[in-house]
Parts: sequence; structure tokens; C-alpha cells
Amino acid sequence: MALSGSALADRILGGWLGRIAGNMLGKPVENGAHWTRDRIDRYLRRADALPLTDYLPALEPPPDPVEFELRPEWQSCVRGRIHGSCRDDDVDYSVLGLHLLETHGPDFSTEQVGEVWLLRLPYLQTFTAERAAYRNLTAGVKPPLSATLDNPYQEWIGALIRADVHGWVNPGDPRRAAAMARRDAVLSHTGNGVYGAMWAAALIAAAFTADGPRAAVESALDWIPPRCRLARTVRRVASLHDAGVAWADALAQLERETAGLPWIHVVPNAAVLTAGLLYGAGDFTTTIALTVRGGLDTDSNGATAGSVAGVLCGAAAIPPQWTEPLEDRVRSAVFGFDGARVSDLAARTHRLAVSG
Repeated sequence: MALSGSALADRILGGWLGRIAGNMLGKPVENGAHWTRDRIDRYLRRADALPLTDYLPALEPPPDPVEFELRPEWQSCVRGRIHGSCRDDDVDYSVLGLHLLETHGPDFSTEQVGEVWLLRLPYLQTFTAERAAYRNLTAGVKPPLSATLDNPYQEWIGALIRADVHGWVNPGDPRRAAAMARRDAVLSHTGNGVYGAMWAAALIAAAFTADGPRAAVESALDWIPPRCRLARTVRRVASLHDAGVAWADALAQLERETAGLPWIHVVPNAAVLTAGLLYGAGDFTTTIALTVRGGLDTDSNGATAGSVAGVLCGAAAIPPQWTEPLEDRVRSAVFGFDGARVSDLAARTHRLAVSG
């Protein structure tokens, strides 16, 4: 690992801030069935916000709720109205993952992941595969059966959004990050759902020492099965990018190739995320803007893209329009963490990274 001291601390803080900022950017338009790429861009054009260089603006007068159905929380996560982060599961799981590692260390078991959920995470703040696993845990069902019993969401994006902390605490060590993410993911996911978590954790770990986003994406692929659908989709995005296909045309092609999968499935979302990273070319603003404009699970994809981009550039290089409205505060449903300072969470993560 080439990073140490204040440089490492800045990159970890960049990951936290980037994750929260990307999540907040995508949150108002989180509904892939309604907010297609075309609809998102129509909203942005009407708001005179293309290119997108800041949080989503509110339309004045308010938009037609049928044409532009924003999330209920939109008023506290649009430009000019943000005072600290909104609560969201994409950030809750990073907080919960930090608590898991502080409590049980890097050799935690999947059973301990479940215990932490039951102790710290409210049931009604879980969704899809996580809710199915939570319900199974309360009924005494243990992993790995907790991931498969009455759970039709096993390959959705939930495990991927829990993976960041395993990358942050393993800077430059994608193998170890992927292994830790796997132990977390199998509580609720199987197949590509698990591979998505392993890939995301490895991607973030690799970003600490990689020479740009393309190198990090390639490195992360080394730690998942090369013929799984997720790996093939990520490589397909890279091939379209290398061939000079425009971002919008690449996403249109990938949409055709992943047709039939739900909008929260991990594979099409990994395509949108990879495209944002590659076409964003390491620029923080461009990366999260393209990722959110890509549609599907916008807040989850924006969060992971922001985490990678934030690690690549470091907190000090993130433009202030993304970080200042967060006011160094995070709302969280995780018991004991609501109102925590982002800088404190990052410092605690840094201690874990340094201690190994």
C-alpha cells in the first residue's frame, strides 16, 4: 500500500463524503420504473441544469407529479435545501458495517453480521433481500439459509450497497476487501448478488492505489468468477468505452442486453455504475452526474460511484458544492449513530484501516 498518514485519511474521508453526496444526488429520482434516463434528462433540461454540476434543482413552479414523481424526501435533498444528509439505507449500511468491524474485527462471521442487524437496524428500514433475511433471522433461520428462504431478491443490489466499508478498511488490498464483503453478503444474497458486493469492495480497495478508474475496475474483476454475468457485463461496458461508443449509446446497448431484469437487479446497475466511472474519467462531478443520469437505482449507484471517485481524488479535491451542504452530519436509522459527524466516522474507519 502506497498511502499512509494524512493522505490515507483524506482518501477515506473522500469515500465517505462521496458516498453520501452521490446518494443525495440520486435520491429524489430513485425509481427506475418511472425515472428513465430520458425522463431524468427532461427534468434537468426543464430546470436548465444540464450539464449537471450540483445537486438536483427544484423546479419552480413545482412539476406535474404524474410526469415527474419525485421521492417523498425530495425537499430536503435538492439544491439549496440540504442541511446535512437525509437518512437512507445506502448510508445506514456503511454506518452499520463500521460498527460491525469495530465490534467484531475483520474476522467477523456471517452470523455476527445478522446479530448486528437485529440489535442496531430497525426492521422497517430494510428492503427486498435484506428484509427477507431479517425476517428469516427473527424466525431462527441461520445463514446461509437466511439468504434463500422465501427470498426472490437474492441477486438484487442490496449486498453491493453494503460493501464500501470493506473497501475503505483495506486500502490497496482488493483480495481481502472482497473476502470480507462476501462474508457480509451471503447473509442475504447468492450468485451475482454476492459477486456484486465482492466486486464493489474490491473496486473501492483498488481505487486507493490504482492509476484511475479503469485500472480499479479491471483490478476488481480479478476477485469474482470471470464468467459470471456481472463480470461479463462490466467487461462489456469497458469494451464499448474502449471502442469510442458515446455514453448514452453505450447505456442504450446495455439496456437491450440486460432486458428483462428488474431495475434493482445488480447486473444492470453494475453496468450503469461502470459506465459512470469510465466515462467520468476520474472527475468527481462528472462521475456521479453521469451515474445518476444513467437511471435505475439512482441513489445506490450514485453512492457507490461517489465512494470510488472520492477515494480516487480525496476529500480535499471534492468540489465544495457537494460537501458543504452536508454540514459534516449524517442522519441514520442505525441505533446510536443518528446525527454522527461524517469526519468522525471517517476517522474511525481510518483507525481500522491502519490497524489492519
